[in-house]
Order: sequence, then C-alpha cells, then structure tokens
Amino acid sequence: MTKLLIKRFIKDYENTQNSDVRTAYGKFSSIVGIVCNAILFISKLIVGTLSASVSITADAVNNLSDASSSIISLLGFKLASRPADEEHPYGHGRYEYLSGLMVAVLIMVIGVELFKSSLDKVLHPSAVEFSWITVGVLAFSILLKTWMALFNTKTGKMINSNTLIATAADSRNDVITTGAVLVAAILSHFIGFELDGWMGLGVAVFILYSGFGLVKDTLDPMLGKAPEDEQVEEIRQKILSYPGVLGTHDLMVHDYGPGRQFASVHVEMAAEGDAMKNHDVIDNIERDFMNDEGLHMIVHFDPISTKDNTVNELRIWIGEKVKEIDERLTIHDLRIVYGITHTNVIFDCVVPHNMDMTDKEVKKAINDMVKEKYPTYYCVITIDKSYAAMPH
Repeated sequence: MTKLLIKRFIKDYENTQNSDVRTAYGKFSSIVGIVCNAILFISKLIVGTLSASVSITADAVNNLSDASSSIISLLGFKLASRPADEEHPYGHGRYEYLSGLMVAVLIMVIGVELFKSSLDKVLHPSAVEFSWITVGVLAFSILLKTWMALFNTKTGKMINSNTLIATAADSRNDVITTGAVLVAAILSHFIGFELDGWMGLGVAVFILYSGFGLVKDTLDPMLGKAPEDEQVEEIRQKILSYPGVLGTHDLMVHDYGPGRQFASVHVEMAAEGDAMKNHDVIDNIERDFMNDEGLHMIVHFDPISTKDNTVNELRIWIGEKVKEIDERLTIHDLRIVYGITHTNVIFDCVVPHNMDMTDKEVKKAINDMVKEKYPTYYCVITIDKSYAAMPH
C-alpha cells in the first residue's frame, strides 16, 4: 500500500536525490500523519470519556500531539526546501533537523504527562468501564499505527530523513502504548484488578527512554557529528582510484541538512609529477563528487617526495613507531631539512580527540623515539585533530 500511495501522489518518486522530490516525500508523509492521527484522536477521546479511562484519554491526547508533530514536520520540510540566499549561502536544510528535534521533545513531554496521570491513577484508583467497542477502537488504532510506523520508516530511509525516522519511532511507541492500554482493559475486566494506572506508568517510562534516544539522534547532525565510517571509506576509496593519488587525509564533512553536505580533503600526489596533470586530476575529483554524490568537495594538494629514499624510509618508520604510543596515531606531510649540527624532521601527527596524553606529551614521546635511533634528528610536529576516521 505504501508503494502504491507513493506512486500515486509523488511525481518522479524514484529520483530521491532530487531536493524537490525529497520535499514532496516529506510533505506527503506529514499530511498522512495529520489525517490518521486526527481520526484516532477523535475516536479515542469519545471512548476514553465514556469509559472514564485515563490511559485511553491520555492515548487520545498522544494522538493529538502526534498530529501536531506532523504539522511541525510539514513546516520543517517546507522551510528546509527554501533555496540558499545571501544570508544563508548553505541553504536552509537544517530546518528539517530542527523539526525532528521538536518532534522528539514532544515525545518526551507526552511521556512526562502520561507518567504523572498514570501515577495519580495508581494512587487514586477508579473503575474503568469495559466495552467491546473500546477494544475495537484500540485494536483499530494498533493496526493503523503499525502501518504508519512502517510507512514512515520506509519513506524515511528512502530520503535519509531523521525527522521521518523519529515520526516512525513515535508511531511504534503508540503501538506499544495502545497495546498496553488494550491489555490493561481486558485483564482488568476479567481479573477484577485495575491495571490502568500501572500499565500507563510502564508505557510512560518506555516513551521517555525512546524519546531521549531520539533527541540525541536529531541533535547529533546539528552539533557536527563525524561522518559515518561507511561514507568515509567510500570517499577514501574513490579518491584513491584516481591516477597519481598516493594517499589522502584530513577529511572534513560539514552537514547543512540532508543532501547539503560540503567536504574538504588533502590528497597526496608525487611532488615530481607534472603540476598541470595533478591539477587536472584534482579538478576531476571535485567535479565527480558533485555529479555522482551531490557532495561539494574541496581538494588540497599535498606534494609527496617519491624519489628521496631517506624521506620515504623515515616516513614509513615513524608512521609505524607512533602506533606504539597509540595505534590510532598517524602522520603525514613529512619532509626533512638538513643542517650542520642537526636535522629537522617536519610532519603532522593526527591525534584522536579522546587521547589520554596531552599534545605536548605526544610530541615528546615521538621526539624521544626518533632521537633514540637518530640522535641528530629533531622533530618539528604539528598536532592535527581527527574529524573523520581515515584508515591508512
């Protein structure tokens, strides 16, 4: 059914890399959420009021907030689709992340309110009127919310949208919430013990737990989360596939919203090579990333001496030795400046953010290792921080 609806209402639905198509997915999913949640809110509110069930009434309010969440998502997709302007040259894509965060916060607010009302019901229990109409409405809600969870999960993965993934998780929570309410209503009727409040407490704790995870997931891209290892490896392998490329390092990926990523990277090529040919390769790398992945890539050329055996051997030796300090350490851009009394070995060392040693301690440890084998060598080290895992 999901695929049928997508084909019916989204033009050029297979072209998910297109920003207009992506926005259409987001808007359509939000409208579906508004309609479905409005239906559930009205039906549950009527049943909850007639049966005096705090859990059913709370579930109805939950569906009303879900409709509000869908409105927020709709607004987020609409604002995110606005083109770049002079004040926002990177576009407005992060509006989608903001809308996803608001949905996650709303989920946590619902969890708090449900916990309070359920606790009150535990402390002051009251009878809940049972009817098979109630069972029917709740069962229908479970079926509809299950479909909505699957629908939003599928569309969210198709367009890589944290907002829709959060909405899918919210629908999944609703399935668990309504399922718990249904079980409580049936068991309370047959065993004569009111479980309404206790079941509400359990559901509230689950919602708060999942809401916290969603807040973290939606905050990560706005706080500058490192790119996924799979993306880093794909970028690395693609760059290494170009003629003349010896290595790559210092990758940075900046996320300004889904489909709006900018990156920079250093590419090592032979210093003895033809400058025009190297420049042509770099141009090809930048253009191909834009055309193939929609990634705005800026490449910095690092010349590497390939004919100086002393430099090559020292680069390999130090690169292996620094891993004795910490296996995550790497070096690059090594060069040698010879002098009468001493020789400067100049290079950069990439240090992870959670390194136990200070930068000063790392420099001293490397210097001591080099001096032990080469007493006249002095290391001039620039400490780099890792912004993406770049295996070597």
